[in-house]
Order: sequence, then C-alpha cells, then structure tokens
Amino acid sequence: MDDALAMVVEFHAVPGREADLRAALLAMVSPTRAEDGCLRYDLHVDEADPAVFAFYEVWSTRAHHAAHDGSAHVGAFRAVRDDLLAEPARVLRLVTIEPSAG
Repeated sequence: MDDALAMVVEFHAVPGREADLRAALLAMVSPTRAEDGCLRYDLHVDEADPAVFAFYEVWSTRAHHAAHDGSAHVGAFRAVRDDLLAEPARVLRLVTIEPSAG
C-alpha cells in the first residue's frame, strides 16, 4: 500500500444550515464506500460543535481517490457546498509513519 492515502476533510456549516450539511455529507457515504479502492469513509461530528463535520477516509491508491473526486455524488455535493459551508473545507492528506512499512 505504498500509494495509499488517508485523509481528514473538515467542514464548517453556515449557521442554521447544520442539518442540511449533515444530510448532504451523509448522502455521499454509501456510494463512496461502494467505490473501488475505498478502504474507509467515516463521517464524524465534533462533540463540542455540531456545526463541524469531518470525514476520515482511507484509499488504497491516490488514483482511486482521484476517481472518487470525479464521481457523480461528489459532483452533487459540490453543486450545493457553497450554500452550506461557512468556509472552504480543510483537507489533510496523510501518509502513515507508524506502523512503519518495513
């Protein structure tokens, strides 16, 4: 899994749009989990701030993640995100350092 990619993507809802953002994010879970190369795709909400959501995702390769970015369900989210997000999403692209590969 040398080309594996783990990510945390954080979203902040526009005040009053928390439920709408939650629904839009939840709509991506099932189709994403069915995608080739998706090893993990979990949606979380901040326990201290219900306007903050985050995906923890793991992809077997960067190419699989790139395909996900071009999927219809991600496109549907992009079509509504500007109305739902208080700020651009924060994206962390992570590589494993422990446990080590060798």
